[in-house]
Formats: sequence, structure tokens, C-alpha cells
Amino acid sequence: MIAATATPASARPHHGSGHHAHRSHGGHHTARVHHHRRLVARLSRWERGVARVRVEGVADAQASLMMPGTASGGMAMSGGFGGDSSVVAAARSYVGGGNPTGRRSLWCARFMNMVLERTGHRGTGSDMARSFASYGQRVSGPQVGAIAVMSRRGGGHVGVVSGVDAQGNPIVISGNYGHRVREAAVSRGRVYAYVMPN
Repeated sequence: MIAATATPASARPHHGSGHHAHRSHGGHHTARVHHHRRLVARLSRWERGVARVRVEGVADAQASLMMPGTASGGMAMSGGFGGDSSVVAAARSYVGGGNPTGRRSLWCARFMNMVLERTGHRGTGSDMARSFASYGQRVSGPQVGAIAVMSRRGGGHVGVVSGVDAQGNPIVISGNYGHRVREAAVSRGRVYAYVMPN
């Protein structure tokens, strides 16, 4: 009988210890909530930082494509500065691909003529890059849609300007650049003529 009514001390309800245990659990929960809020605040700051970096990155990319000698915001991107952006768009459609001209070697001029004809322009009719130096209308510097005529060891090279980098070097889309059609900045010192298509 006595044994039946006896209960272990751990099983007895004790308002003090139960309340203390609950308060302890509640304190742990509160600490966890505060920790979570701090993490969210940090994440928000981090996300704001990422957004700022993205915006600044876009601004830097835009600044890198500005035409030399123009006011801030003058962009040398496709469609700017009165250049024929259709020539740029047509040339860009071949970027990354191999040789679309059928000529086995020295095909940059053939590619340029092909792009011009595709966009309704008359080309030079020559497979020589230097033929473009006396083609169209001369312009004093790189403009979107202008044709850049370049020197190259053992010959010449030609392509269409799609932009200008932060150092003032033209970004050119050209054929037979590493045996492919590529878009890349070239040293401005290599360019000896810029011409706008007829």
C-alpha cells in the first residue's frame, strides 16, 4: 500500500521546477528566434550588396562600351551612333560558328562581304581585307556598324565594330579569327581604317 502510493521524485509535479524548465525552454526558443532574425538581417544586407554589385556591374559594362570622346551615357552598342546595326546583328548571328563562307583560308573579307550582302549593302567583291580601306565612307574612329580594317602579320584582317572597350579598343566581329567567327576587342593600334558601309 505504501509502495503503491510512493512515486519517484522525478515524476512528482513540482511547480517550481516545471515552471523553470518551461522558462528555460522558452528562453532557448527566444534565443533561436533572435538568432534567426540576425541571420535574416545579415542575409538582407548581403542580398542588398549583391543587388548593388549587379547594378554597378551593369554600369561598368555599359561604361566599358562607351565611345571615346562622347559624354557619359553615349553608348557604343548595337544601334547607336547612326551606324548600321543590322550589319552588326547579321555578323553576330554567326559568332561561335565555323566558316560559313566556303573559302578554305583567308576568309575574313569573304565573311565581311557576305554579311554586307545579306543586309542589302554592296560589298567590295574582293577577298582581300585591305580592299575595305577604300570602301564606303571613312570615319575618324570606331562606331557601331563601321568596318575596321586591320593589319595582321602576313596580311590584313577586317570585321565590323560592335562596341568599344574601357581602353578605347574596338570590339570587332570578324571571320577567320582563330578559324571561327568571333567577337572580341582588338588593339586600336592595329586598325588603320574605319569605314561606314555604302
